Amino acid sequence: MQSMKHISAALAMLTLAAGSALAAPVTYTVDSSHTFPRFSYSHLGFSTQLSTFSKTTGTVAFDAQAKTGAVDIVIDTTTVNTGSTDFNGHIQGEDFLDTAKFPTATFKSTKVVFAGDKPASIEGQLTIKGVSKPVTLTVTSFQAVPHPMMKVPALGANAFVTIKRTEFNAGKYAPYVGDEVRIDIAIEALAK
Repeated sequence: MQSMKHISAALAMLTLAAGSALAAPVTYTVDSSHTFPRFSYSHLGFSTQLSTFSKTTGTVAFDAQAKTGAVDIVIDTTTVNTGSTDFNGHIQGEDFLDTAKFPTATFKSTKVVFAGDKPASIEGQLTIKGVSKPVTLTVTSFQAVPHPMMKVPALGANAFVTIKRTEFNAGKYAPYVGDEVRIDIAIEALAK
């Protein structure tokens, strides 16, 4: 009977310790092989064009207990993929992303708003072509659990924001080519 009390006490201590470890602030590194921002816009009213960026880096900090977080993302705009080699070069030109002068776009959060236990929106500064504007990302899904294969803390989320490209000096052919651009990001990150 005495040994059962010791085992129960030990299990209770382990449970508390595990709960504390999970609730502590964790910094995650973006998994570039599973993080792909994409953007979409109207092309002359005929279709909605979809393009992606294939290299994204950064960090995400998350504290479930305190309900706080921070996001710092860098998108390599030279990795734009429109589906056409010629058009990739066109999008990287001076009239649009001007990747020769501005090879990255960045998002740095200023506030994470929670709904219950999960982030619902992320406010921050988006910088494209050297122009910074405040934006709010809407979070459509979020999960922070141990990675089932790597056995380390991991998180994943999907979020989006709609911007006007003319506000970032990338407005050639607007309004014929849509000024409104929706940016979606699917992100996965692993604990450092």
